[in-house]
Amino acid sequence: MSQQRYLLVEGHVQGVSFRACTQEKANELNLQGYARNLPDGRVEIVAEGSEDELEQFEDWCWQGSPAAEVATVRSESRPATGGFSGFEVR
Repeated sequence: MSQQRYLLVEGHVQGVSFRACTQEKANELNLQGYARNLPDGRVEIVAEGSEDELEQFEDWCWQGSPAAEVATVRSESRPATGGFSGFEVR
């Protein structure tokens, strides 16, 4: 059964290939959704998939891309919408 995870990643996460690496990891885990930069320096991620895949993905977000310095990952579980086809960088 699909779930949705809404994530806000804070720290040095823009300009360090965080979104591109997020897309790679999401594709590896067969997740659907998107990652985008926010004006305040955070990265917003919406991901849908199985609970197990989302747990692995959230754990990965604490590390992020090699150059990232993640300070906080705020997470909220939501019902899946099924409105995504693939995982994109916005």
